[in-house]
Amino acid sequence: MTASGTERRGAVTTAVQRFRSRHASWVPVFGALVILIAMMGGAQAYFGTFVTPRVLSALLLDNAYLLILAVGMTFVILTGGIDLSVGAVMAFTGMLGASLLSQGLPTAVVVPVMLLLGAGMGLAVGVMVQYFGVQPFIASLAAMFAARGLAFMVSLSSIKVEDPAILWLQSARIQGAPGSFYLTPTGILALLVVLVGILVLQFTRFGRTIYAIGGNEQSARLMGLPVVRTKLLAYVISGVCAGLAGVVFTAYTGASYPLNGIGTELDTIAAVVIGGTLLTGGSGYVLGSMIGVFVYGTIKTVISFLGAEQAWTRITIGGLLLIFVVVQRVIVARSATQRS
Repeated sequence: MTASGTERRGAVTTAVQRFRSRHASWVPVFGALVILIAMMGGAQAYFGTFVTPRVLSALLLDNAYLLILAVGMTFVILTGGIDLSVGAVMAFTGMLGASLLSQGLPTAVVVPVMLLLGAGMGLAVGVMVQYFGVQPFIASLAAMFAARGLAFMVSLSSIKVEDPAILWLQSARIQGAPGSFYLTPTGILALLVVLVGILVLQFTRFGRTIYAIGGNEQSARLMGLPVVRTKLLAYVISGVCAGLAGVVFTAYTGASYPLNGIGTELDTIAAVVIGGTLLTGGSGYVLGSMIGVFVYGTIKTVISFLGAEQAWTRITIGGLLLIFVVVQRVIVARSATQRS
């Protein structure tokens, strides 16, 4: 083989390796999408009435709050962190918001207060992680207990929401022809959060810094990137999303209860991981997290159609989570091998 031929072959090999390395992070996302399509196709073949506008609309609207939480969680996990407080923060902000509304405060005041409280809880977790060296698991666990306790301090019983503006978020329907796909303001809000998350992560310096920190925090520091500020903002974003989820969940249920959201943080993490985000950070997409939420919602809907116990939802999600973690480990190992 001539020298020029060897050079061309080497160039092709290098290009292929770069292509594989660049697109390897999309493999789990496509895997989640394939699972989602297969589940929907199988359910449609079995039930005959699964893939309908009514069911698909409910899939989004029933999981709108989880979709919002998943966007915030994606930012945190991409930095190599974790946030176990989102379910409790959602419950606390929902309880406080319902209490303030029952006292006659206007919605225009209550909703910003809920978002600010969520941001404050996220900032507290970020400060513990960045300035006190507390592990994200422990810091967010402490915040979870604090937020849950604050929810009980607001009220030990359920608070019914009668504010027309909050109830409108879930009751109003935007629909074309009768029987077609429909949306509510909560669903539109969730999709807007997803869109903003995608734009921020993919097209801003802040988003690129998030990926750099998750890939190698020490290298990010040596490059002069604002590591501390970026990680703090990631937790603040998660907190704001938790506060917004509190608004959406309150509108969805029409009431707030201090035990709302128990286990939601684990559902959120599972959806994000199933959507292809590495728990070690540095790789993942908000679009994948959205697919993960839809996989979770589809499993719940299928089990509801079957009339089986909801415990099977946890079992199925646990199995999928294990599979995706193993797949992620394989991808990471292969990427490391290719780089070496």
